[in-house]
Amino acid sequence: MTRNDYAAGESDRRPWGDWTVLDVGPGYAVKRIRVVPGGVLSLQRHQHRAEQWTIVTGTARITRNAETIELMAGESIGIGRGDIHRISNPGAADMVFIEVQTGAELREDDIERLEDHYGRS
Repeated sequence: MTRNDYAAGESDRRPWGDWTVLDVGPGYAVKRIRVVPGGVLSLQRHQHRAEQWTIVTGTARITRNAETIELMAGESIGIGRGDIHRISNPGAADMVFIEVQTGAELREDDIERLEDHYGRS
């Protein structure tokens, strides 16, 4: 049995930008995520899901475990379940990426924040 708490059309604003759910189904959710210039998502990991990120516009700086990788539009990276990760926008314009989440449990509270520039826990 799978649990998916996301709904297509759902969206939220964050200190680093915003996200919108584009599609959902059993075991998957697809988000469009916009990161403002200088925006940094928290250093985090997930217990119940893996993610695939595809950069649509801009430049992304990604931390995945001990690696730091820069990706441009059209490039993608996989984030495994339990990987420590973050994405930031080092550019001067918005960076947009598509995140495909897969797993038996998909919910916004499956975020273990290890470090956050905006003081969130």
